[in-house]
Amino acid sequence: MRKAFAAALVLAALLFGACKKSENGVRIAVFIPGVRAGSAIYDMLASGVEEAVAEWQTAQGKPVALNVIEGGYNQASWEDEVTALAASGQYDVIISSNPSLPAIAADVLEKFPAQKFILFDGELSGNPSVYTLRYNQREQGYMAGYIAALVSEELGGASGQKRLGLVAGQEYPAMNNVILPAYLEGAKAVNVGYSVDFRVLGNWFDAQKAADLAQDMINGGARVILAIAGGANEGVLQTAAEKGAKVVWFDINGYALKEGVVVGSAVINQDKAAREKTLAFLDGTLPFGRAEYAGVREGYVDFIEDDPVYLKTVSEAARQKQSALLQKIRSDTTGAFLGSGVRE
Repeated sequence: MRKAFAAALVLAALLFGACKKSENGVRIAVFIPGVRAGSAIYDMLASGVEEAVAEWQTAQGKPVALNVIEGGYNQASWEDEVTALAASGQYDVIISSNPSLPAIAADVLEKFPAQKFILFDGELSGNPSVYTLRYNQREQGYMAGYIAALVSEELGGASGQKRLGLVAGQEYPAMNNVILPAYLEGAKAVNVGYSVDFRVLGNWFDAQKAADLAQDMINGGARVILAIAGGANEGVLQTAAEKGAKVVWFDINGYALKEGVVVGSAVINQDKAAREKTLAFLDGTLPFGRAEYAGVREGYVDFIEDDPVYLKTVSEAARQKQSALLQKIRSDTTGAFLGSGVRE
């Protein structure tokens, strides 16, 4: 049934492409593996490409057609949808962001080897049709763990426990092999006695279940929780607010979401990456076939320390220690401070 559905999608795309193929200018598709509204990381992806296209058209006076496609939450359908985009022959490049997209692109390229892909937050090297940029989430996780432990030290754990929480939407290689170990490593840099209570939601939307998991963590002594569960993070926030615990945010600036509760934001500047790499594609300098790995030093990963809510919420002593860590990472041009990064 799935193969028949995929074949129908390809046929429809081919027929559609025969009518819609542009004779002039560049055509770009942004494939969002989910929905844009309410998903800041994917909104940054689309916004970065949109900014690049507008900038290019203004500077060069050349047309660029941009289509943003939402793939929805059913991951099983993403390959069929990307296949249909490639089969249509409409797009000079398909841009997306998700750790699962490189494998999907590799399968699609077996049928349509001429299709170009720019993929963020994933890795595939050596294919001349694909460029990937994977973020250094070891740095991101380490910074999150460091601030979480600094705040936890001041709050004090139940019976002197050194425990942090991490609620994840799902288990995946980057989570298990990079983010979780780095989060613990950052915490242990503050105090070697820290452990992490790691819980997996099983989806990215069940706020009530996330709230229950956060409640269990807090009851078990965790005073600070890292939330990486998509829309379900709202449940973590609400429970933390009710129980006097704190939350560290991931990928975007979360301080204003619940003032006084979010004490750290370790971010990915995906809009910057999408803008810069789209412009490189448009001017013909993007190195297809290369898999790049970038983080704080390149400006794609950071920790937001100048937000007024952060300055008001977190003690000066903790902020100074966090700032000292950030200076070490930002000034480390060799990557020696945190090593080359754990690779999944």
